Formats: sequence, structure tokens, C-alpha cells
Amino acid sequence: MENITGRREQGPRLIAIVGPYQSGKTTLLEAMLYRTGATTRQGKAADHSLAGDASAEARAHAMGVELNVAGASYMDDQFIFADCPGSIEFAEDARAVLPACDAAIVVCDADAKKAPALQLILRQLDAIGLPRIIFLNKIDRAEASPRDVLAWMQPASTKPLVLRQLPIWKNNVVTGYVDLALERAYVYRELAESQVVEMTEDLAAMEKQERFALLESLADHDDELMEQLLADMEPPKDRVFADLSRDVAEGHVTPVLFGSAEHGNGIGRLLKSLRHDVRGVSAVADRLGVKPGNGATAQVLKTFYTAQGGKLSLARVLSGELADGAVLHGGKGQEARVAGVFSFNGTAQVKLPKAAAGQTVALGRLEGIGTGETLGTAKGAIAQLDTHEAAPGVYGFAISVADRKDEVKLTGAVHRLVEEDPSLALTHDHDTSEMVLWGQGEMHLRVAIEKLASKFGVHAQSKPRRIAYKETIRKSVQIRGRHKKQSGGHGQYGDVVVEIKPLARGEGFAFTDTVTGGVVPKQYIPAVEAGIREWMGHGPLGFPVVDFTVNLSEGSYHDVDSSEMAFKTAARIAMTEGMPQCSPVLLEPVLAVDIHCPNEATPRVNQIVTGHRGQLLGFDGREGWNGWDTVKAMMPEAEIASLIIELRSATAGVGTFTAKFDHMAELTGRAAEQVVAAAKAA
Repeated sequence: MENITGRREQGPRLIAIVGPYQSGKTTLLEAMLYRTGATTRQGKAADHSLAGDASAEARAHAMGVELNVAGASYMDDQFIFADCPGSIEFAEDARAVLPACDAAIVVCDADAKKAPALQLILRQLDAIGLPRIIFLNKIDRAEASPRDVLAWMQPASTKPLVLRQLPIWKNNVVTGYVDLALERAYVYRELAESQVVEMTEDLAAMEKQERFALLESLADHDDELMEQLLADMEPPKDRVFADLSRDVAEGHVTPVLFGSAEHGNGIGRLLKSLRHDVRGVSAVADRLGVKPGNGATAQVLKTFYTAQGGKLSLARVLSGELADGAVLHGGKGQEARVAGVFSFNGTAQVKLPKAAAGQTVALGRLEGIGTGETLGTAKGAIAQLDTHEAAPGVYGFAISVADRKDEVKLTGAVHRLVEEDPSLALTHDHDTSEMVLWGQGEMHLRVAIEKLASKFGVHAQSKPRRIAYKETIRKSVQIRGRHKKQSGGHGQYGDVVVEIKPLARGEGFAFTDTVTGGVVPKQYIPAVEAGIREWMGHGPLGFPVVDFTVNLSEGSYHDVDSSEMAFKTAARIAMTEGMPQCSPVLLEPVLAVDIHCPNEATPRVNQIVTGHRGQLLGFDGREGWNGWDTVKAMMPEAEIASLIIELRSATAGVGTFTAKFDHMAELTGRAAEQVVAAAKAA
């Protein structure tokens, strides 16, 4: 294949398929595989015959839950298609694969409610400078014309959207199209190439108008074409195609094609656009800053664990040639030897002796190498091309196994899951002694639990995570604690008088002593403090106690029966008896929350915040995001658990938030009583 400069490109082109949830991405992949002869029939989700989304989890939930890769050949050009999940909960796969792609097909349908989701995707493509083609799917069900659809789509795009086709309507249904660059009309045929037809006079007149709009957009980047239009001259078709290819490749315009993936309509035109308008791996290498002549370079797009082959790293070779057995170097100087090079097509793998620039292959057992890393055969640490960080978790629950001896197996399996999907995270909450699995939403974590069982044989139990409540005191008290026991031989004797006082919020715990006259020998004073610290982990309300001070002022001892243990016990007795007299009060963690949402959803988001005991601090336009707001609030951590679920419901699935601990606040009344009662019941 040649790019528009006539230079021969290397290897197959890597095309990402992205789009809002349920826009038909996997159906489009199936249609392209069938049209190119890569499959003998067009798969359908209903009968579980998809080449993509073949995992048990994807089929069980009827949605893409991880990246799927499939290859095809069209008119002697090779393509690898990377079908990315549409749900925002599984967006990490797209973030990792897009930088190494040659272009993206953005699949969308004529639903204005999906404009925010479309904007999220297009912003992501803008950030990495990736060329894209929009495929307006389900045109057979559309009630609005593509021109009307463009009216709501354009605000979501920073690049001009240009119609590449004009629809042919019959009885309020799109039955074909006019190619505006080629000036030729076609009618659709079920699961087959469209058929050329003559244009009627009315259609020809409409075609001239829409074609002129296309040429005007191209002329913005071609002065000679602009002069031809101003002079009413018809530009040569080869110039129109050359301009269109250049403008798409350089990101000046985004062409909009349409069709029906389910019926195989519009697929041929899309494949031809990919063939003519998308450059190959050399353009990707230039965009990412790969320096030629320094050995082979590859970018890891995804990590998979398979039952037979263990760890596989899906990678694209950006320069040079990568052979089986090659030693690769990562960004931290780590080394890993390639244990097999495989073509990766759905669930099928074929071993290869080597991979050349442009190829996307699976590399076997690259231990210590993660998703997103750049690898090279040159010795020493290699510069990283993609440094994006996975989105922080917004939903978490505690996980455990029935048998404690399986905990090591659980953490090992979760570690492998996190390698596959870095937007998952496992943390250990020291306050609640729970292992908490974090992800991007309820479905994200549900699928993770299912994968633990199906892929790694670990049957994890999940439950809502506990909130790290604490308690403090409002009043001071002086109390004596005495421990005296005589049971033959040496007895036990410890006697302390302590003053317990509250401290300001956030000051923690302080211990002092004002003992005089040796009434408590110095060697026993540390034991008094130790006894208090042991006790403060479980206060009168059942939670760790903070923000208070204890002063040891008096006491007594016995020459024979006193010991460190006796004074430690006396201190615990004093705290147990004294703390309930200090007016204990429950404290709950409060988080500073930034919620990002489309501005039409801001009133609903405000209601969600206040409905969860949140304090609104205000909102402003989200910086750099047209039509979006950032709502700032303080919210109790106990109310955050379901926030992402309600937020996604209120924002057509695109709202998100970040949160960080801000302070502890008193919790009183019925809410506090319920927390204390639940803790005692547990």
C-alpha cells in the first residue's frame, strides 16, 4: 500500500473501532470481517456467533467488556481491527490501544442523547492527534437526515465534520447513497456490495449542493482548490480524493459515512476510505516520536492471561523487526525475553517466526512488562511513548475468600486482573482490615469477580466496604484505674489516675505525665501509655478514638506485685470507665468531590449531592470542555458508595468524579445511632 505521498508503507494498518455504548461497534466489525472474506458468515450477538466479544463475560452481559482484535485483507491491503468496549466503565482498553493506532472508526447512531459520550471519545482522539472517520450506524432506523444529525454532532467535535455521502430516501427509509467525491449513486443490497444506479434529476441537484459543501471544507486547506471553486471550475476528481486523504490523515476534517452494520450496508465505502485515507505505521512512529535506526520498538497495547499460554502482551511493532527470542528492554531498564510471537485474531493464535513494523502481535511471557509500556531491542531503558495514567477507581467493594488460606491465591489472581486492566486496583484498608477492589463502576467490578472465577479459579465473595468511622470526646474527666489481683505467689498491682481531655479536630492523640514523688515508677510509665494506645482502637461506641489527650498525674505501686503488665491493665481499666463519661461522639470521613458532567445534567447532579447529605460549594464550566460543568462539593464517604451509579444514570452514562479525603466531621442523631447499632450487630 502507498500513502498519499506515494511512499510505500510497511505492514498492516491498525484501526481502532470506538463509539458510545450500544452504537453497534462489534456488529460493524463482524460486517467488515464478512465483507473481506475473513469470516464465512456475519456473526450475531443473539446466537453467540460473534468473532469478537467471544468471552463468557461479554456474552453473558451482551456487551463488550475488553479489547477484541481481528485481522482482515481488503484489495491486498492488510488491516487489524481493535474493537474497543463502548461502556465508560471499560474505557481503559481504548486509552491504551489508541496511541499506537493509525486511525479510528467512531461508530455512532442518530441519537442526540449520545452527544456527551461522543464528545468524550472525540476529545480523546484529539488529545493524541489520531485521525478518525465517523460511521453513522443504524441508518435504516434513523428518522433524521445525516445533515440534521451533523447539527448535534458538530458541537461534540473540535474538527469540522463533513458529509462524505448523501442519503437516498424511499418511503422514509434510506435505501442507498450518493458518493459525493465520486459523484456516483448506489442502492444497498443485504449483506453485499451496493449496486450502482442512475441519479434522478432531483437527486443530482441535491448532490451538487452537498458536494460543494464538501469541497468548501477541503478548500480551507488548499488554496488552488479554493481558487477553482471561486472561478466556478470543476476540480479534477483525483485532486478531490488527494485533498480528502490528506485532510483526513492530518486531522483537518472528520468525514462522516453512514450505513447499517447489521445489514452490511455502507461497509464497502468504509473499507475503501480506510484504504485510501489512512496512512500506515510510519505516520504513527512520527507522531509518537520513534527514532529510526535504533533497533526494534514496540508498544504494549493490552495484557492477556490465557489458560494455555500464560501471559500474552498484545503489542504493535512501530519500527524494525521483532523475532521470537529477542530480548526487550522497558522504560525502567527491565529485560524480558520474547517467548513466542503470535498473530492474535479473536480467540485464535498462530505462531510466527517474527513480526515486522506495522504488525500487531501477541508476545509471550514478558514478565515485568505492563500494558502501555514501550519496549525496544536496544540496550538500556527506552523512552516511553505513552504515559497516560489509568483512571482512578470510583466504585469499590470489599472482597474475600471463604478459606483464609486462599487469600494469597486471591491477591495473585487480582494482580493478574490488574495487569489486564490497569483501571482496576486492589487496596488494603488498614482501618477496616478489608481488601477493597476498586473499579470504574458496578458492572466493571461484577465482570472482574466473574473473571476471577472463570480465568483463575478463585471464587471471591464481595460485600459493601466498611466506612472508617472514628469517635472522639467532647468533655474532660479525671478517673482512677486500679488493677489488683492476688492468687498465691506474686500478685498483680497497678494504680493510675489519668485526666482525659478532648483535642482539636485532626490533632490525633497525645500522652503526657505529671507524676511527682515517684508514685508511679518511671519504668512503668511507658506501659501506661501502651495500655491506653491498645484500648483506643475500640472506644465506647465501637470505633477507634482520636483527637484526645491523656495525662498521667497520680498513682501507686507495690514493691513486689507491680509490673508493666499490671500498669498496662490499670490504664485500660481507667479508659474503659472514663471514656463513656467524656460525652463520646461519632466521626465520619468527609471527602472533597469534583463531579464532571454535561451542563444540562448539572441541576440533577446538584440534587444528587444534596440528597446524600452533601454540601454544595458551587460549580463552574469544566476547563477546556465545551458544554460541561464541574460541580464541587463536600460529601460524607458513606454516601459516596453509590454516587457513580446515580451520576451515570443522570448523565447518559458519561458523568464521573474524583474524590479525596478532606476532614472528619461529627455524625449525630438517627444516622449515628444506625451506624453504632450496625457495628454492634456485626
